[in-house]
Amino acid sequence: MPNDLSSLSKSFDIVTPQLARFDTPFRTKSGAALDSFELMYETYGRLNDARSNAVLICHALNASHHVAGRYSDDPKSIGWWDNLVGPGKPIDTNRFFVVGVNNLGGCHGSTGPASINPRTDKPYGSSFPVITVDDWVAAQAMLADRLGVQQWAAVVGGSLGGMQALQWTIAFPKRIRHALVIAAAPKLSAQNIAFNEVARQAITTDPDFHGGDFYAHSVIPRTGLRLARMLGHITYLSDDAMMEKFGRSLRNGGFNFHFDAEFEIESYLRHQADKFADSFDANTYLRITKALDYFDPAHAYGGNLSAALAKSEASYLIISFTSDWRFSPARSKEIVQALTDNQRNVSYVEVDAPHGHDAFLMDNIHYHGCVSAYMANVAREVAA
Repeated sequence: MPNDLSSLSKSFDIVTPQLARFDTPFRTKSGAALDSFELMYETYGRLNDARSNAVLICHALNASHHVAGRYSDDPKSIGWWDNLVGPGKPIDTNRFFVVGVNNLGGCHGSTGPASINPRTDKPYGSSFPVITVDDWVAAQAMLADRLGVQQWAAVVGGSLGGMQALQWTIAFPKRIRHALVIAAAPKLSAQNIAFNEVARQAITTDPDFHGGDFYAHSVIPRTGLRLARMLGHITYLSDDAMMEKFGRSLRNGGFNFHFDAEFEIESYLRHQADKFADSFDANTYLRITKALDYFDPAHAYGGNLSAALAKSEASYLIISFTSDWRFSPARSKEIVQALTDNQRNVSYVEVDAPHGHDAFLMDNIHYHGCVSAYMANVAREVAA
């Protein structure tokens, strides 16, 4: 059976981002406060009269509010989860009102370190607070209020987005009916924290970082950002996927005995690093990786994840991928066990896929079939 689902349904033609401004103070988990903030978001589909068919999509590290469709001025600007969200797709916008939001602290339109601090008329830079998953969910709840959504039919996310979906069920148990937690974990392992720290060190030791206030110097810590992205990208792919795609292929057919890119994998990593450095903010990267490190809902319960999830009321679909060595299936099973301990309604799927952690972004007919079937049941439940 083919894994290419592109012919099964079409994307939106044009989507338009929107900006929500909040003029009430927002206190972060760290204790720091923002006097006001803005969230960039997009919506797809129509909110029904009962306001029961809303679905929130939570993004991972380097994604944004642009989940699906494309922009009128850029036909190549396809949303990062366009293969999953859209008319007739697993998360069907003919039935659901889907919301994508760029998280607080981001660099794609929401208030973040590169934004102007109204108190100084200069970019926040190093003064922008460290943000947590708890803070993101709290800000998303404020956006839900603004949109008139009192309860999400589902909150969906992969990787760090899955952690946000899990946090929704803990922080706002009555405001979420279903959580789709994909390629995620209840907390990072020491190895994952180590990867994040190496990436942060690459950025903070770049001479152009200037303690996080590089905006004033009209530079960016490009070298550090490139290294951080290269390291991260390696962890998102499986060894088998890298060998299948690149192997040991040489760009020019032979060894040149120099330190420029000779292997195709070297060229690929450098290309990805250049794109990332051109589009992502270094201070945002630091804060997102710290949010990953800090996420641990069981911490307040002596490490007992079952206790942390005891107040949850949602039903869950937990999905993992066999080749994902960064957030392995064993980590998803920890969540499943904690939910089972609380007698929650939980479905678990382990998808055989070769792509590594990035499998949650790929076309896979079995993975998409599971999401489609689950969301069809959600649609019937909320009369979407």
